[in-house]
Formats: sequence, C-alpha cells, structure tokens
Amino acid sequence: MKKYNRVILKLSGEALAGNKDVGIDPITVKEIAQEIKEAYETGVQLAIIVGGGNIWRGKSASEMGMERASADYMGMLATVMNALALQNALELLNIETRAMTSISMEQVAEPYIRRRAIRHLEKGRIVIFGGGTGNPYFSTDTTAALRAAEINADAILMAKNKVDGVYDSDPFLNPNAKRFEHLTFLDLVNKDLKVMDATAATLCMDNNIDVVVFNMNTKGNIKKAVMGEVIGTTVKGR
Repeated sequence: MKKYNRVILKLSGEALAGNKDVGIDPITVKEIAQEIKEAYETGVQLAIIVGGGNIWRGKSASEMGMERASADYMGMLATVMNALALQNALELLNIETRAMTSISMEQVAEPYIRRRAIRHLEKGRIVIFGGGTGNPYFSTDTTAALRAAEINADAILMAKNKVDGVYDSDPFLNPNAKRFEHLTFLDLVNKDLKVMDATAATLCMDNNIDVVVFNMNTKGNIKKAVMGEVIGTTVKGR
C-alpha cells in the first residue's frame, strides 16, 4: 500500500447536488468537505477539480441549438460556481484554500499560474481549479489530466456518484457485470472502457499518472484512496 504525495481529486458537478437533479445542496457540500478534510489531514498535497453538470449540461445546449463553443464556456463558468461553493465549505472547516481559474475573473479567484499553484500545494493549501482548461472542446477529464501533469501529481482520484469502480459492462443494467481492480491505459482502449476520454487517458499514460476510480458515497473512501488502499479500480500510469 503506497500513500500518494500529491493528487487531484475529481468530483462531478452532480455530486454537489445531492439527491436533487440540479443546483448545489449545502448539506451535501458540507459532507463532501468533511470527507476531503479527513483526506487532507493525512498530509497529502491536494488539488480539486469539480465539474459543472449540476448547473449546466451539454444536453440542454444541444436542445437549444447552441453552438458548441458557447455551450462549453457556460459549462466552464458553472465549474467556477461549484469551486467557490466547495472553497467556502472547506474554509468553514478551517482549511486554507485557493481557488484558481483558467478564465480571468480576478474579483472572485486567482488566475491559474502553474508555479503559483504548486507553491500553494507546497504550503499546505488545497487548490481548487475552476474554469476547465480555459478552452472549449475539452472535457473535465482532460482538464484533470492536464493539471495533474502540470503540477506533477501522482494520481487522479475520480470520485464517482454511486459507482464503485470500472466494470466490463453497465452494472446498473447487468447484474453479472465484473468489476476490475487493476487496469492499464491500454486496457481502457482495447476493452473500450468509458473511464475517461482518449485525450485524458493519453496524458495520464504519457506522464505516469495513476487513476483511481471509486465510490465517493461511501464514507472514508477519499481518505482511503489517498492512502493507496485498494478501493474501486486503479488504472496504473506505470
């Protein structure tokens, strides 16, 4: 069992909505913040990326006939709102944080600067990245992989909502679906497993970044993932 030194925790926007379909549920955000605090107290250097699906979804944009670039920018802004909500919840637990955005909005967050982000981590602050990559056409998975490579993270912890790993088929549709404990990035391609998009997977493989897929709804799992315990599925970057 190997404890990670520096990680990126990737949360879905939907996770912040709790039992609601949309929006930010304050109670759920507080519970997630408490789980993050327990992981942070292990001494890990922790950065967070959160999606925006609880506020804005690509399906809505498609139904409106919106062009992809505009829709993606709206999604990036949604991730900033989630980042600020999570930042507030963590600071109420007396954890020092910094929110950084790839889209300039200095009134609410610091601009993303790689060396500054690393320095915040070295000083023991949790860094929350908002605004995606700052460019349309890139997923939150790709943002997580890019930032992980830039800050030299050991792993991306993909906290899933009610899914406890990677399966050979949809476990909600197939009761006999098999869960994998360990995979390689080539397995993701060869088995056509939809863990992350191809760009993100390639970035992780090229930069020796592990990806740990686990169920965030189980208390203590974020801490266990940081500690290197076998929970869910680990896709090895080396």
